[in-house]
Amino acid sequence: MARSRAGRRRVWAVAKANAYGHGLERAVRAFAKADGLALLEVEEAQRARDNGWDKPILLLEGVFGPTELIEAARLDLTCVVHCVEQIEMIELRADRAHVLQVYLKVDSGMNRLGFAADQAASARQRLESAPGVRVAALMSHLANADRSEAGPCDVPAQRQAFERVRADFAGDTSLCNSAALFLHPDLGDQWVRPGIALYGSSPSASTSAAALGLHATMALNSELIAVRTVPAGARVGYGSRWVARQPTRIGVVACGYADGYPRSAPDGTPVWVAGRRVALAGRVSMDMLSVDLTGVDEAGIGSPVQLWGEHVGIDQVALPSGRLAYELMCGLNPRVRVGEAA
Repeated sequence: MARSRAGRRRVWAVAKANAYGHGLERAVRAFAKADGLALLEVEEAQRARDNGWDKPILLLEGVFGPTELIEAARLDLTCVVHCVEQIEMIELRADRAHVLQVYLKVDSGMNRLGFAADQAASARQRLESAPGVRVAALMSHLANADRSEAGPCDVPAQRQAFERVRADFAGDTSLCNSAALFLHPDLGDQWVRPGIALYGSSPSASTSAAALGLHATMALNSELIAVRTVPAGARVGYGSRWVARQPTRIGVVACGYADGYPRSAPDGTPVWVAGRRVALAGRVSMDMLSVDLTGVDEAGIGSPVQLWGEHVGIDQVALPSGRLAYELMCGLNPRVRVGEAA
């Protein structure tokens, strides 16, 4: 879907943080049609190369020391440059025979990384004057691409700020993240950088993943380890917040906040049990959670459970819990076996 939205633009598939918790090795296979991978660490780049990725790799925060600069050259990486200290490292590098591709990052209003508008021209000049360096693109990052309303640092304002900086630049540009790619199709650029959308989560709380044609790539599955019937008025779980309105079958699922399921999930959060959608009942414990099995008489000990995946969108768990899909994907405990969604 990201490829379709990108059209003729080239795609950096963002696979940082172990491919948002999915496993970088899986991402190397899954993103075979992307034009490049965007990562954070030299170690991640080495893993990608070891697993057969021979296309471009972009280091989204660049390098943090001379040794990493040597490794970047060895692995043929494109480095983002966002501060003067990185320029100084590049100017002093010993290996000038290898042409180092760089992306100059411009701060167009997010005030996180990048050169301010009045510094960008001199930064670019220094890089273009450094032996063996090619400024392949100018890039920036959008702070509010997931919002449609006008406001401070909105997409038009950042785009205008960026355009002023790149007015005399003939190379490529890269501005679009997932939200911009899916919600602002009028933005140009030669390279787009989708991240969360590649993993089946909507980049905007106001637009569902299904509405954008996105599909789950991760499934968090478990099973029932106990089933019991409680009388009307019985309370379930820590804090006794959930109260049975009638005699109710309660299922206990082997998954909790120690596994990465959000403790803040409210009653009613959807859970898929034995082929049916049921509701979370009571506060999530460290290793367990409870569900209301009303209407699912066939469910019993050992019945399959899906906490998120193809049957329960991860956003349907994250947003009511006051969390983001990013957090849930990246926050799974290593003891959890994560399956690929069908």
